Amino acid sequence: MKSKHTVRVAGAFLIVGTLLFFAGCGFKNDPVPPETVVPVAIDDLRYSIDESGVTLSWTFPDRTIGGKDIVDISSFDLYRAVMPLKDYCATCPIPFTKLAEIPGGVTSDEGRRRVGDYRASLLRSRHMYFYKLRARNSWWADSADSNVISFVWNVPASAPESVIAKPDDSRIILQWEPVTTLIDSRPVESEVSYQVLRSTGGKQFVPVGKPVAVDKYIDRPVVNGQKYFYKVQAQQTVEGYLVEGGISEVVDATPVDKTPPLPPTGVRAVRTATGVRVFWDRPDDPQVMGYRVYRRFSDQKTPELMGELSVDFTMYADNDVPEDKRAYYSITAIDQSKPANESDPSKEATTR
Repeated sequence: MKSKHTVRVAGAFLIVGTLLFFAGCGFKNDPVPPETVVPVAIDDLRYSIDESGVTLSWTFPDRTIGGKDIVDISSFDLYRAVMPLKDYCATCPIPFTKLAEIPGGVTSDEGRRRVGDYRASLLRSRHMYFYKLRARNSWWADSADSNVISFVWNVPASAPESVIAKPDDSRIILQWEPVTTLIDSRPVESEVSYQVLRSTGGKQFVPVGKPVAVDKYIDRPVVNGQKYFYKVQAQQTVEGYLVEGGISEVVDATPVDKTPPLPPTGVRAVRTATGVRVFWDRPDDPQVMGYRVYRRFSDQKTPELMGELSVDFTMYADNDVPEDKRAYYSITAIDQSKPANESDPSKEATTR
C-alpha cells in the first residue's frame, strides 16, 4: 500500500510539472515600454469662475513621454481637494481624492488639438479648492499629474453692468457701472476690483492688463480695423485671497484710424493758355492714398473744394479761372480710412 501511494503522489507531481512546463511555453506579448504608451502630463489645466461655479479646461495631450503621437485618449481622472480657508496650511500635503472620470476621445479635430472641460458648482463659501488631472490612453497607461490649480470660493460679487466699449485711434475705452452687491444681494464685503477679459474671435477670452480699482479701462495699443470683444469680471480680496466674481455681458468695438497723413509740400501754380496748372510734391507718408485740391480767390476767405485725385497724380488742371481774378491753391492729403482722414492744408500757391 505504501508503494502504491508513493507512485500516485509521484504521478501527481509529474502531471503538475508537465502542466507548468507547457504553461511556461505559452505565447506572450512583448513588454510595452512606458515611453511608447504613457501620455505626457497636461500642463495647461486652467479655470474660469463665474457667479455659479467654476469651469475647468485643458488641452488634450497628443503624444507620449517618448514623443510618439497619440490619436486617442481613453479618459481623464479628475482629483480635487477642499478645505476651509481657516485650516489651509501652505506647507502641508494637499489631500487630493478622485472626483470624477471624464470621457476622452480623439486628441485633435480638423487638425486642431481638442480642449476638454468640466463644470463644478455648489461650491462652499470661504473654502479653498485644488484640482489636478491625469490622462489615460487606450493602454490604460496613466500620465503624470497635471499642473495644480487652486482658488478660494466665496459668495462672489455681482457682474458689472452697463459695460460700453468706445473705439478710438489705436485704443478702446471701456466703462461700466461700479459693483456694490454680492450675487445674493448683500453689500460687498471689501473693495471691488475689475479684470478686463479680451478676445479677437469672441470665444476664448484672456485677461488683458492688471485688475483696476476704477470703473474704466483703456486698452492700448490695439490694431485699427480689428474687431475686439470684451468682458469685465468683478473681484474681491477675502482674508488675503483673491475671489473672482461675476462676469459681464460681452461688448465689442473696432478701433479706427484717426491720424491724418502729412500734408503735401512744394505746391506751385503756373498759368497757361487754357487756365492754371497746380503741381505739388508727394509727402513722405505711406498712409497717403489721395489728394484734395482747394481754391479761393483774393476776395474769398474760405477755399472751395475743386476735386479729389488718387495718389498717382501730383498735378491738377484748373481750366475755369477768370483772367481778371487771382486764384490761390492749397492741397491736402487723405488716407484710406472710411471716412478718410485729411491732412492740414499745404501752404497756398498762386500765379505770379
